[in-house]
Amino acid sequence: VITNLLSSLPVWGEMIVFWIWGGFSVSGATLNRFFSFHFFFPFVMIFFVFLHLIFLHSYGSSNPLGLEGSYDKIYFYPYFLVKDFIGFLVFFVIYFFIVFFSPLILVDSENFISAN
Repeated sequence: VITNLLSSLPVWGEMIVFWIWGGFSVSGATLNRFFSFHFFFPFVMIFFVFLHLIFLHSYGSSNPLGLEGSYDKIYFYPYFLVKDFIGFLVFFVIYFFIVFFSPLILVDSENFISAN
């Protein structure tokens, strides 16, 4: 699915797909590339999420009423930063609770059926 999405890029799509697949056959190099991408891209996404939160909350939220004077502006930066931090903290506490105390709660039950 991902390679089909990449192949829709106008000029470089076919070259990118060819590079990711490593040719027309799946081999060790292709599997290494997929492993590298699946390991690396979540960290890239987390970086861009943090970058977005920092720039959005520090520059875009200081004038919600659209006032021209600066005496009635409400500076939301510290409040949003604390709110986002608490949101991340709550998410990770719940996530770690699921991972460490009941890791099989989200697993498909068919994984425990014995193979033929």
